[in-house]
Amino acid sequence: MSLTGTPFFVLLIVATAVCVAGTLVLWSRLRGPHSLRWLLRLMMIGLCQLTAISVVATWINNDYGLYASWDDLLGNANGAAVAMPGPPADRAKFTHGDSGMLDTYFRGKHSQLSGQVIVWTPPQYSQPRYRHTRFPVVLLLHGVPGSPASWLEHGGMPHDFQQLMNARTSHPFILAMPVVDPGGVDTDCTDQPNRKVATWMARDVPELISHTFRTLPGPKGWGVMGFSTGGFCAARLPLAYPKVFGVGAALDPDALTGDTGVIEDPVAREHTSPTYMVKRSTASVSLFLATSAEDRLSPPHYIEQFARDAAATRVQTQTMVLPDGGHNYNTWTRLYPAAFSFLSRHTTAPKG
Repeated sequence: MSLTGTPFFVLLIVATAVCVAGTLVLWSRLRGPHSLRWLLRLMMIGLCQLTAISVVATWINNDYGLYASWDDLLGNANGAAVAMPGPPADRAKFTHGDSGMLDTYFRGKHSQLSGQVIVWTPPQYSQPRYRHTRFPVVLLLHGVPGSPASWLEHGGMPHDFQQLMNARTSHPFILAMPVVDPGGVDTDCTDQPNRKVATWMARDVPELISHTFRTLPGPKGWGVMGFSTGGFCAARLPLAYPKVFGVGAALDPDALTGDTGVIEDPVAREHTSPTYMVKRSTASVSLFLATSAEDRLSPPHYIEQFARDAAATRVQTQTMVLPDGGHNYNTWTRLYPAAFSFLSRHTTAPKG
């Protein structure tokens, strides 16, 4: 029986009621020596307190996600990297950080994964003329190794994006930076047995953002952009979830045929790769793919082959190859103007 499941919680409530009723009924009916009767009464009182405390403790755990399972509670970890449990989306609290950033840690109810999400809202979000306006969202997906804070520490966010808004090359977006490898386990944003990272990214994170902020509904209101592993995810997620994400921007993506070091099963790796998916896609989504001619980790033929495979489908692609630059933030930040312009053209602008 699951520690966080409703049946266990209900069972504890019933057990508490039975203990209290039993104590009331048996209190004066106990037989035996005086000392034994008092000992039994103390045991009954203790049992009532234990079950009542268990009900309260379980209720708190279910609300705040302190422990996700019995193994987690008892410390029986199997050695694999796992994310610390967090509260569900409706209980997650955003704290204010530098540069107007909002930070939280929560547990997704669909994937049962937990992780950090950093959010930035554009200045317009708080202006009176926009107080009833819903805004489009872009998920910014970091590379592996990396973290959501990589976008702030090395990727120039949100400063670089504000400059693009000021130059009117991009309309305002809510920027959301979720962890792409909850618990330190990378699956290339795919659902694997016992590790549903795609579900985390396409269901749990959007539900958290939509629950907390004024967001536009539907694929015209949601896009993804990422670099390296995050770029792979930005190409894959709109193909896998076209009803959630209508547009993606993949900057220096990892091999779009899948990473042998991430998914060992060759069939699973192929079938979850963007290259395989785009050939069979019936989705009407738009993808921007960019790299540098000098990037040995993301050579131009990755994205060129992908664009050729997409040509016979409804997937719209635009590619861009910089003449120089390596697999690093200097290259990725140079791609921001083209990427955000593309994202703006394929999403709905907020109307004040």
